Amino acid sequence: MKIIVKHKNKRISILVRQTGFISRGIGLTFKSCNTSNLLFTYSRPVTLEGTLTSVFVFFDFLAIWLDKDNNVIDYRMVKPFTLSIKQNKPFYKIVEVPVNSRNTQIIKQFV
Repeated sequence: MKIIVKHKNKRISILVRQTGFISRGIGLTFKSCNTSNLLFTYSRPVTLEGTLTSVFVFFDFLAIWLDKDNNVIDYRMVKPFTLSIKQNKPFYKIVEVPVNSRNTQIIKQFV
């Protein structure tokens, strides 16, 4: 599926795979950098700090936090084996975009 995120007055289309209950806990762990972009959706705002980790993720990825209208709240390039990635602002969605040749144009929009 495609999601349109709004960032700096731009609309960026990202092809994503929606995560389910189990895959939400696994995310990019033990995957290759050529895996699909992942979309994590929550029914109410998440305010927990340290909601992401990249322990056992062997490649860099772009984490994008979104509000309920797909406006970018924050984004960060995440390095492998980072224990805790903190986000202090409430969010409804996270998109994880692996660094690979397929995602070059998306990543250039952010970094």
